This record gives sequence, C-alpha cells and structure tokens, in this order.
Amino acid sequence: MKSAWKVIKEQISSFYLIRRLSLYELKSENTNNYLGTAWVVINPLIQIFIYWLVFGKILGRSNKIPVDNGQVAPYIIWLISGIIVWFFIQPAIIQGSKSIYSRIRFIAKMNFPMSAIPSYVILEKFYQHLMITGIVFVILQFTKYHVSVYIIQLPYFMFAALAFLFSVSLITSTLSTIIRDVHQVLISIMRMLFYLTPFLWEPARLTAAGMPSYIEKILLLNPMYYLVQGYRSTLLGASWYGLDHIWYTAYFWGFVLVTLIFGSAIHLKFRDHFVDYL
Repeated sequence: MKSAWKVIKEQISSFYLIRRLSLYELKSENTNNYLGTAWVVINPLIQIFIYWLVFGKILGRSNKIPVDNGQVAPYIIWLISGIIVWFFIQPAIIQGSKSIYSRIRFIAKMNFPMSAIPSYVILEKFYQHLMITGIVFVILQFTKYHVSVYIIQLPYFMFAALAFLFSVSLITSTLSTIIRDVHQVLISIMRMLFYLTPFLWEPARLTAAGMPSYIEKILLLNPMYYLVQGYRSTLLGASWYGLDHIWYTAYFWGFVLVTLIFGSAIHLKFRDHFVDYL
C-alpha cells in the first residue's frame, strides 16, 4: 500500500508537467496531417459506420437492443453510446504499455518521475475521448435520448476509466520495458477482449443463444464490461448503473485497487534499472 500511495503522490506533484506533456503529445501526433486533430474524430466515425453496416444491417440486429432497467434503444444508438469507451481504452492501454521504454531517454533528461509517463500518455488519449464523447452527446440530442439527470454520473465513469487505465498501465509498462514481448501479447489480448466485451453485441444475446449463465459471470470479470455498460446507462438515461449494480461496482474498484497496489510495487522495484533493459 505504501508503494501505491507513493506513486499517487508522484502523480499529484507532477500534474502540471503531465498536463503539458499530454497536450504536446496531442498536438504532435497529427502535426503532419492536413486535417490535424480532426482525424481523432474521423477514424472512430469510419469504424462506427463499418460496425453498424456489418452488425446492424448485414447481420440484421434488432432495433430494440436492451440497455438497462428495461430500457431499449436502436442498434446504432446503442452502439455509439458504448463503443466510445473502446476508442479510449484500447489506444490508452496499447500506448501506455510501451510508454516507458519508448520515451525513457527523453524523460531521463527531466526531473520527472517515471510513474508519470503512462499518466500523460493516458491523459492525451482522454482529451481525444472527450472530443468523441462530446460529438456523441450532441448526436443523441437529435434523437429521443436527450440529456437526462443520469448524465451527472458520466464524470464518475470517466474517472473510473482513468483509474483502471492507470493501474493497468503501471503493470504493462513495467513488464514491457523488461520483456518487449509483453507488448505484443497485450495487443493480441486486446483484440480478443474487443469481441468478448459487449461493444458490438448485447449481453441479452447470451441468454437468447442458450449460453450457460456462468458464461456471463465469467465475462463480468472483465472491468471493461462495467465501464461500457455504465456509459450506455448514463448517455441513454437508463439507470444509475453504479448504484443499481453496487456489488459489481465494489468488484470493479476492488480490481482497480489490487492492480494499483501490485503495479506500484513492481514499478518501484524495477524502475531504477529500466535503462539497463533498453
């Protein structure tokens, strides 16, 4: 626990630099493109169109997809309200994994704790997430799923996503610096989790397909499941997901806490030797 507290204090004391570096990353990432940061929005919109075309039209998804608490939504609305979480989590985890070994020579010249390197990479992806979420929010105002009182829980789920990503990135960035193959394994795992998390399919299909109940319980162990369902319930005004599923909320934060403690411990143990692994 002492390791986790030390790492948290490093994030707080270095927040100004974390914010500056994240903004620099955001500007430099698309500096050579004519459309610049517009690609932050264009790429997800293209992917959403393809997913809607394949899963919504070609595979004939129903126009009444369950959200939560008895609420339903058309597939395209259900899709965009949840998949924005994936567009944040996937690049944040992948880039966070290689953040230390790809930037350590640059950061080593600064008075900057290495535990903050994954933080500014994640924060840069969070800026992009805010843009995409804002666009989806505006789109929803032209449907019957207008802003509701449930929107006040959106900052909570955003914070939950940030906490989850930081705790996971502490582990993956440390292990990837020591063993490069970890990054490649992580890419494969994320591809698998995309299809095992209800981004493109609704959980109700498990029951409709006659799957055993324990299958859904196993899938619930994936923290991304909690985040995507929370976002949908929030943006579509379906429920107070965190409170209505209080035991799942407790599990999620338990997972984050354990991951943070473990990640902080191994990060502090090996970070003095990171340069040796380059």
